[in-house]
Amino acid sequence: MAQRTPGQAVVEALRAEGVEYVFGIVGGTFLEILDALYDAPDIKFVSVRHEQGAAFMADGYARSSGKPGVCLVTNGPGATNLVSGIYAAYTGHSPVIAISGAPTRDVVYRDAFQETDHIAMFRPITKQAITVNKADRIPELFRHAFRTALTGKKGPVFIDIPRDLLDGSPVEVDFATPESYRAHHRSPGDPALIKRAAELLKNAKRPIIIAGGGVNHSDATQQVVELADLLSAPMITSYGRNDAVPNSHPLYVGPLGRAGAPEAGEICAQADVILAAGTRLSNFTSFYDNRYISVDAKIIQIEIDETELGRNYPIAVGIQGDAAAALQSVLDALRADGSNTAIAPGWTDEAKSLKAKRRARIDEEGGWSGEEIKPQRVYAELRKVMPPDAIMALDAGACPAFGYDRLDFSNPRTLVTPLDFGGLGFAFPEALGAKLGRPDAPVIAIHGDGGFLFNVQELETAVREGIATVTIVMNNNVWGSEMAYQQALYPGRTIGSNITNPRFDKLAELFGAKGYYVDKVEDIGAVVTEALAGNVPAIIEIPVDPEELPRPARLIESEK
Repeated sequence: MAQRTPGQAVVEALRAEGVEYVFGIVGGTFLEILDALYDAPDIKFVSVRHEQGAAFMADGYARSSGKPGVCLVTNGPGATNLVSGIYAAYTGHSPVIAISGAPTRDVVYRDAFQETDHIAMFRPITKQAITVNKADRIPELFRHAFRTALTGKKGPVFIDIPRDLLDGSPVEVDFATPESYRAHHRSPGDPALIKRAAELLKNAKRPIIIAGGGVNHSDATQQVVELADLLSAPMITSYGRNDAVPNSHPLYVGPLGRAGAPEAGEICAQADVILAAGTRLSNFTSFYDNRYISVDAKIIQIEIDETELGRNYPIAVGIQGDAAAALQSVLDALRADGSNTAIAPGWTDEAKSLKAKRRARIDEEGGWSGEEIKPQRVYAELRKVMPPDAIMALDAGACPAFGYDRLDFSNPRTLVTPLDFGGLGFAFPEALGAKLGRPDAPVIAIHGDGGFLFNVQELETAVREGIATVTIVMNNNVWGSEMAYQQALYPGRTIGSNITNPRFDKLAELFGAKGYYVDKVEDIGAVVTEALAGNVPAIIEIPVDPEELPRPARLIESEK
């Protein structure tokens, strides 16, 4: 046992978990924690300009590194400002620990200054929301929070700490290493179910693999690729998970779902056996209908969360387990029993043909010309210069949406998207966190003009902390997704979708960042290359055609 102040106990609990960064804004309810951080040179407090930015940065850090991200804010508005970022972490299954100060316990339920029910607010968007009720329980409850965030299907945990508890006298506490309180077992799945899955795959005529987020979370890329090669099975990826397998692989066709590749949907619709690896086949992957997933297809679903098995589609085999371990079990069973001999003639050729069709389609966009730059042409130029290890953060909105089908990925944990959270303002602060999580990787955020201004204040954070990300802002001076809806559903009745903007390159310079303005498509590649090499925060504004908008999601959903 050791004697520590409550603030020191919090910092020691973070240190035990190897926490490198704490994102937040100074607040009066947790000054004792800040004072303890002053004496902790191994844990850096990154002071942000809005609590939403702190939550997104913690999420981006977790997504790129695989390690827990931490944010720390004050009560009331400090905590309420975390909500969007924590919801994004919940949607992305990111292990984020959100810590908030709280009013003193003797004024609770009296409408005290900045009092709100934090637990009720965070319970629906976290794996667990807890209040520390005694100072000497800080190590125990932090261990529980990290264990909850990092085991099973990962996700955020919220911790509420009353101010008077932090103000208290030193307490006797004990600390332990994570290995002593967190199991690292990777469930390989029930052997009987593994055998059934292997039999289905061995006898499939048109097998396909859908690789989802669980593949990244469990480092299962190798197993997916080995299975694809063994079965001669095409691979596609679920919505926003394009980085789950190397896109250059001959059997990878493209990303499925909303803003994905039509070719991926075409090959998926023909499959008789679908191996859904680490995916719950969610809304923007499948639309919950049978346009991509045939009603006659037999689905083998691997999910770490048993409640997701068969939730959206009937399954032939449901395997609860870690994606890497379960896929390895399937591989071992197939190798022991012989690989697929029933595959339909021409099935792999069909996959390669559709892959080539997709490549020709998006490469053709590289020749588009005209007075207005199309967003698709921006991606064509970006593909030429994007380093293979680059991390790409896509915002919500019209212009970033084009990127789902037009960027190439070689490595896991290199695509960061809002997924079904769909929140604007996401990409820039997420990219800052991702850069701190993987400092050696180039990091690029892609925004529309509307979304970028949601969290533009974090430019000051990036400059002050020297976080060298590159942000591309495609400026069409409209709320693009909403404009697309209004034009499609209410022609001639546009309202609220037209906006104006400053020059973003000049705005960047005012913050102390590097600013670029590119209105000639042939200059895009050179400017992106220069910005990446500059090792300083950089903003690249590219004016794009306001008439070039994606098809609205609601209309796609109705096109069954």
